Amino acid sequence: MSTNVQYGFYVDSSKCTGCKTCQVACKDRKDLPVGINWRRVYEYGGGLWTENADGTINQNVFAYYTSIGCNHCSEPACVKACPVGAMHKRKQDGLVHVASELCIGCESCARACPYDAPQIDKARKVMTKCDGCYERLAEGKKPTCVESCPMRAIDFGTMDALKEKYPNAVKPNFAPLPSSSITSPNLLMNPNRHARASGSIDGVVLNHSEV
Repeated sequence: MSTNVQYGFYVDSSKCTGCKTCQVACKDRKDLPVGINWRRVYEYGGGLWTENADGTINQNVFAYYTSIGCNHCSEPACVKACPVGAMHKRKQDGLVHVASELCIGCESCARACPYDAPQIDKARKVMTKCDGCYERLAEGKKPTCVESCPMRAIDFGTMDALKEKYPNAVKPNFAPLPSSSITSPNLLMNPNRHARASGSIDGVVLNHSEV
């Protein structure tokens, strides 16, 4: 799905402290109801404490945070799954949006998306998701999640600009995220030093109730 320009996110997981300011700022921007979080901060961790015969303790415990919203994928599974064309990718900036006037609330997009980005507004019976703060973008501003992050762990811009600004950033192939080969997400990351590869069983999501 080619576009004129493609915008996306950069996330530095090595800086993220799990404070969830980005999540709260995003939710506040659109006054999202309980149960809908367009941006979510996942805590992924694992490892064990092991007592040795001599009474000493060994441990390989780890944990890290990853802030994730919609990745405005180049091959968005949600767009392909939508039966009425409500979920669509904008030509002018590559952002994936929901045409609420067309949406029938079937949740096919939510089932298809490996990042859990589309979420249903049960009161309005339509799907919702991160829209890239397109109206702020038109004003020359960055998304609220970017500007609210106290650690400056999130950035947003054209993918070309992000690649130039963060030459060592890599594709998001880290747990608990799926492989980037599925949807070609427009997301670059600097992984945490504890990061495990996508599909790893070394750890689990530790904050399911928050995401």
